Amino acid sequence: MSGINMENAAEHVVEVKRGSGPYPMMLNEIGDGAPESLYCIGDISLLNMRCAAVVGARKASQYGKWAAFNLGRKLAESGIVTVSGMAYGCDAEAHKGALSVDGRTIAVLGGGPDICYPARNRKLYNEILEKDGLIVSEWKPGTEARRAYFALRNRIISGLSLVTCVTEAGLSSGTLITAEYAADQGRTVMAVPYNISNVKGIGCNKLIQDGASIIVSFADVLEELGVTSGPDAADNMTGLGHDEKELLELIKTEGEISLNYAALKTGRKISDLNSTAALLEIKGFVVNSMGKLYIAK
Repeated sequence: MSGINMENAAEHVVEVKRGSGPYPMMLNEIGDGAPESLYCIGDISLLNMRCAAVVGARKASQYGKWAAFNLGRKLAESGIVTVSGMAYGCDAEAHKGALSVDGRTIAVLGGGPDICYPARNRKLYNEILEKDGLIVSEWKPGTEARRAYFALRNRIISGLSLVTCVTEAGLSSGTLITAEYAADQGRTVMAVPYNISNVKGIGCNKLIQDGASIIVSFADVLEELGVTSGPDAADNMTGLGHDEKELLELIKTEGEISLNYAALKTGRKISDLNSTAALLEIKGFVVNSMGKLYIAK
């Protein structure tokens, strides 16, 4: 799709009507809430591929952005299409994560598909098209984005997806609307857990309390999608910080350890080690059971 960009996007819009072959089966299943038409730019075959939604806060923390990016990347590496809303923060990072490994991604917009919103995501919009992704909207070309449209488009994000993953959400976050749609549509909702002192993640914790599946590691999402993960995460420490590598090496050497033992061997505070262990667990390197840390398999 290298010939498509913002300047000529309107020329490449394809209308996919409900009842036609290209119309996504997953979206059709949601019943009366399914839009009668989708206006698409890019590879419409993605509409009927296995998809997972990755959504989160616009004013996201570095942790939320990290989770969204790496989840998008993991999904792409496993052949899953990442669906999100191309908003600031977590949504944009999910798309970027998929694109970082030349994966496929769908951006569902709250205005016409030929209008990049937010405007500052122009580079991302173009990259999605350049890398055979897809821009989708239920609104006709030329339609300006409106506040009310964003909540409506969330039902399409979840409707296209087998699983909706929330990477960060405050208690009143609009991201929770997507999770609510997914639950109403009978789809799986998963959420990244947060420290209870972090108000940016209280919405995620509330989702888990209300029955959403917890994302202890990215492998949990892949398992929910029926994908077997590749090589053990512990064999690839690329991107880990010094403290994470130190703790992981100790666990690999000992087979299993407690945080008290790790503090004795490393000279670090248990509170610091607890944070490091939590990051390793989210990244899929270790599991925590009965107070002991083990290498994730």
